[in-house]
Amino acid sequence: MRTIYKICPASSWREAERQGTYRGSADDARDGFIHFSTATQLPETLRKYYLGQTGLFLIAVDADALGDFLRWEPSRGGDLFPHLYGELDLGAVTAIMDLRARSDGSHDIPELKS
Repeated sequence: MRTIYKICPASSWREAERQGTYRGSADDARDGFIHFSTATQLPETLRKYYLGQTGLFLIAVDADALGDFLRWEPSRGGDLFPHLYGELDLGAVTAIMDLRARSDGSHDIPELKS
């Protein structure tokens, strides 16, 4: 199993749980796909887009369960990032973790699977 990660405000994730599916953020809707990161990409994604934000969850997802809707496409620095073209079926979620913010605005990243 390959694991990919989605950073999400806790309130948005709780709403997805109520609805039974996650449709993505406003940025995801604008871009036409749900953005994910690998374990190695996650620290830079957090620094670049989420510095200083609190109340975040880190959602671990079984990439293999997403089938052909998941595409690996070049993004930041030419690195291949996982992009989901469609809604996230909550059955593919393997863990939901708190992302605790530090006093400098960075986040403590839990131990991750690749």
